[in-house]
Amino acid sequence: MWDALWINGRLATMVAGTGYGAIEPGALAVEDGRIAWVGPMSELPGPTGGLARDLHDLEGRWVTPGLIDCHTHLVYGGDRAQEFELRLEGASYEEIARAGGGIVATVAATRAADEGTLYRAARRRLAPLLAEGVTTVEIKSGYGLDLETELKQLRVARRLGADLPVTVRTTFLGAHAVPPEFAGRSEDYIDAVIAMLPAVRDSGLADAVDAFCEGIAFSPAQTARIFAAAKDLGLPVKLHADQLSDLGGAALAARFGALSADHLEYTGAAGVAALARAGTVAVLLPGAFYVLRETKLPPVAALRAAEVPVALASDGNPGSAPVSSLLLMLNMGCTLFRLTPAEALAGVTRNAARALGLQDTRGTLKRGKAADFAVWDIERPAELAYRFGFNPLAYVVRDGVPLH
Repeated sequence: MWDALWINGRLATMVAGTGYGAIEPGALAVEDGRIAWVGPMSELPGPTGGLARDLHDLEGRWVTPGLIDCHTHLVYGGDRAQEFELRLEGASYEEIARAGGGIVATVAATRAADEGTLYRAARRRLAPLLAEGVTTVEIKSGYGLDLETELKQLRVARRLGADLPVTVRTTFLGAHAVPPEFAGRSEDYIDAVIAMLPAVRDSGLADAVDAFCEGIAFSPAQTARIFAAAKDLGLPVKLHADQLSDLGGAALAARFGALSADHLEYTGAAGVAALARAGTVAVLLPGAFYVLRETKLPPVAALRAAEVPVALASDGNPGSAPVSSLLLMLNMGCTLFRLTPAEALAGVTRNAARALGLQDTRGTLKRGKAADFAVWDIERPAELAYRFGFNPLAYVVRDGVPLH
């Protein structure tokens, strides 16, 4: 007998190449926290009453894989609401950063905050995501810019995963900005980040390494130095690429076999082709696009034509994306970037799992994968992208256990 069986559902399995991969009516069985069987009700191997110790009737509700937010910056001190006002008055993101605001302002607040303060604030930010069916989230550091504070951020992120019903993947983003003590000495700071990497690896607190490759941050050559050092230590890489200009970030990410290249508003044809060859996931961040009032759209049609897997994420951060809703990102991905609802949902399930290197265990309703799934009171999966400001989640199942 299975541990549990869910019957009379409509399953959006999100298996590649099949739209939603819908099975209607469908059933899903769980054993030892993993999906043991999934398929049409008509193919169950016997009467439902004798197949599992616990039987759950979905009553026609839709089931999707647990949602995955594959790019966030949830652990930080302070806020940057004042910068929001400045942007409304005409200041650009770059002007604010060059004047000592932006990332560096959050660095000062994060360095000053103790670990408990950071944990409590991050837990409040994470709660709305969990309430929308998110079962896996990536959390970056990058607001410490020194080894002690970067590790402090990563410890908080790991603690969130230990305390809450969510899988947390952590990313070391030491190369997020040049800290004040290295002003005018970006090469020296790159040396400092590379020197941090062995300690980061040995701590076991980071699952990947990221960098911000942009005119206001680090050059492609500097980024390549960090990536080479990370790869030598066996750490996967990801990249903030081509957000404000085309510096060839997407191609650089692809050259190092990055899990993902994120933002990509200014990525050109060569970058798209490189991502396709490398199998690197393109992570689009419509919340930042919206908040910064960008007008340059990411090359969605080209990514689609090249069959580059596209993910969506909240980019939850205090400056460019103070976002607490992954469901809103589905709507923005469709309305702003012209994704289809099926592409948007794949972007927070199947492709988001791949962007975190978790494609073998999460992202689709498939036998052998973690039994993390969301149950929705909707008539069709497109409703998840169609509505905004509305949460139709009925409940989440985490490792096979219903969380109401």
